[in-house]
Amino acid sequence: MSDLSGAKVVLLEARMSSELASLVRRHGGEPYCVPALREVARDCEAEVAQFIDTLTGGLSHIVVFQTGVGVIALLGEAEKLGRKDELLAALRQVTTVCRGPKPTAVLARNEIPVWVKAQEPFTTTELLAALEKLEVMGETIAVLHYGERNTALAEALAARGAKLQELCLYEWLLPEDTAALRRLIDEILDGDFTAIAFTSQIQARHLFQLAAETGKEAELRNALNEGIVVTSIGPTCTSALQALGVAPHVEPEHPKMGPMVLALMHYLGQNR
Repeated sequence: MSDLSGAKVVLLEARMSSELASLVRRHGGEPYCVPALREVARDCEAEVAQFIDTLTGGLSHIVVFQTGVGVIALLGEAEKLGRKDELLAALRQVTTVCRGPKPTAVLARNEIPVWVKAQEPFTTTELLAALEKLEVMGETIAVLHYGERNTALAEALAARGAKLQELCLYEWLLPEDTAALRRLIDEILDGDFTAIAFTSQIQARHLFQLAAETGKEAELRNALNEGIVVTSIGPTCTSALQALGVAPHVEPEHPKMGPMVLALMHYLGQNR
């Protein structure tokens, strides 16, 4: 198969849905977009002010960034406080740690060097491995979480004797109107699609949450295992699906949207 040959592909991505849909179309597929979450900014002015005070006071020398969205949110909150320049200057004096290329890129645009980088596929496992080279016993480490607290990261650092200052600037919620997602579950059960692409673990959890509310959890699990090709963007997403009883058929070598679409195309060419 040189392209997706008209395959109908469900996309649950919210933030980059148009980019992913364009990729699917470019490779001959038919995208069906139903965002499974929304990112909502939290009221965290006081926490950000305290975070800046900690950095400028020299009380924290290590900052861990996990997402580009988190970095952007932090800089935006600092700007609202009139302290963005102060924050940037402080970040240039500490050891910055990044989980992946997206936070690294945002920091680079703001002339903030990144001293420690996790290796691909950029999961918590690789992040903790990268942090092994740092002495954290007794250190105050600032950790910017994503749409929920990364408990595994926080507990591992605490176990090494670190004192944590944690920030969660936004959260992942269900869409305000879940009607489209509920219809999607029925359409999946009816066998209307060739494939479904999960680009984050929360998408899977939200889909099963709604299915459970209507008593269709077991049917959905069966459909995802037997009736539709399930594509996961990377190990973290795959682990979440497996915890829900779903074994993804496709996971790309590199956890990015382009390789994911190509991996799906290859799988369909081999199996359909």
